[in-house]
Amino acid sequence: MEQTAPEAIQADTAPRILVVEDDRATAETISEAVTSLGCEPVVMRDWESGLKAAELADFAVIVMDRMLPGGDGVDAIAKMRGRGSRALVLVVSALGTSGAKIEGLEKGADDYLAKPFDGDELKARLRALLRRNQMVVLDNDLMAFGDVEIRLKARTVHIGQTHVAVSPKEFELITFFARNAGETVTRMQLLENVWNLHFDPQTNVVDVHVGRLRRKLESAAGRPIIITARGEGYVFAPEA
Repeated sequence: MEQTAPEAIQADTAPRILVVEDDRATAETISEAVTSLGCEPVVMRDWESGLKAAELADFAVIVMDRMLPGGDGVDAIAKMRGRGSRALVLVVSALGTSGAKIEGLEKGADDYLAKPFDGDELKARLRALLRRNQMVVLDNDLMAFGDVEIRLKARTVHIGQTHVAVSPKEFELITFFARNAGETVTRMQLLENVWNLHFDPQTNVVDVHVGRLRRKLESAAGRPIIITARGEGYVFAPEA
């Protein structure tokens, strides 16, 4: 759905994704990807109207071009957040050098995809951001993903009304997974961040702990919570 003015945005039950893109063909491609994910696209074509739209309505994700009429899209990110937007931001830009990506991420983008892009990769990036958007953190204590709740101070895990008994190492694991919800977490990342090992000791310690945690969570939830990304690592997807 394309809007010609921010004031035209109406409330809806489907997650909304704001697309700020001045190229009509690219905007249509992104909108089709958004729709295929069960979300509602709202399209703005310049820097100022994108900024205004983000201020007037709640969006799960904002897809932002850089070279927009009126300014650089990444310069709008801090302004959007300063005006109350909590949306995650995916920058999609023809400025695809490593320096441009670093600049975008340092200025607040949650992800950065260079043009031209593959449609399936775009949808995968959007899915990951939508999963992250589902996480709620309150008072630096509660991390909640639907019925999955992690209490950081009490170091407890609940799924619905069920308490999931986890070991201290399993709690560190699920906390790291939760902070990277929707993203592929590699075995090496787990070794570095959970075991504080900056080399691979060539043991199956990660697989054993992840397997044990996964079985506990799946038993309580009745569905997979941690999914294996074959040849890559694991994905924490509590609401998948």
